[in-house]
Amino acid sequence: MAAQELAQNFLNKLEDKSLTVGVVGLGYVGLPIVREFHGAGYRVIGFDTDDRKIEMLESGTPYLKHLGSDLASELAKSDRFRPTSNPEALRDADAILLCVPTPLGHHREPDLSFVLSSTEMCASILRPGQLIVLESTTYPGTTRHEMPPILERGGLKCGVDFFVAYSPEREDPGREDATTRTIPKLVGGLCETSGELAHRLYATIIDSVHPVSSAEVAESAKLLENIYRAVNIALVNELKVVLAEMEIDVWEVIHAASTKPFGFQAFYPGPGLGGHCIPIDPFYLTWKAKEVGEVTRFIELAGEVNTSMP
Repeated sequence: MAAQELAQNFLNKLEDKSLTVGVVGLGYVGLPIVREFHGAGYRVIGFDTDDRKIEMLESGTPYLKHLGSDLASELAKSDRFRPTSNPEALRDADAILLCVPTPLGHHREPDLSFVLSSTEMCASILRPGQLIVLESTTYPGTTRHEMPPILERGGLKCGVDFFVAYSPEREDPGREDATTRTIPKLVGGLCETSGELAHRLYATIIDSVHPVSSAEVAESAKLLENIYRAVNIALVNELKVVLAEMEIDVWEVIHAASTKPFGFQAFYPGPGLGGHCIPIDPFYLTWKAKEVGEVTRFIELAGEVNTSMP
């Protein structure tokens, strides 16, 4: 079956809501995605290696408090949601979204073990017409250079028999003014068809989907978002130390600067960087930069300043 026909079959299923979405990783990124696709009327398969999460979903017990108790109860009662730790269940999925961690190794190098193992799992059940989307934050080139070689081992060809795209998560757990549905979604495919299918898929649950020219652009944009925060937090952390020696209140200084209606955005000092992504993601770019012979002194310095904060 030609790529065009496979893509059209995917879109037909999307249109009549007979499409099944698989979500790999049912944490703070994956479970909100499950909620949106299920709420839109699609069948959803939720996969996680943590049997405890699967048991809690089956019993309707919430484990992410910011999502509330109603979601767990709703999913447990639904015949359109299937939580599982069996990879074979994903064979029924038309689209598989990978929402897995991307931590750092012992030497602050990117640890892609979760991405690679989930890609291996997809390869074991891959069939023609499936769309695989990586949502995990990673360095530019991961989607293109790491995933297809694994997925193509069975003889199917990327962009011909199956499709691959990248769409970075932008979750901010607990925030009520920016939700999964209202936060704009970036989408970049490994080919034009892959990007279009991912765009159309997410457009069923996200108010604004922004397609970009490649997976690499989307990967880089996600890193820029987090590095932007990291370097600005480093700036105010350093400023706090300097102003303290001058007996000047840094909080009042930031508040005063915030009265300017343009050209300034307030960031606040603290004990380094909080959250999972912000302290880690800059190192993904600095590692990749070194691989291509470049040095990111500014980004690395920001990391040093933030990690030195008490």
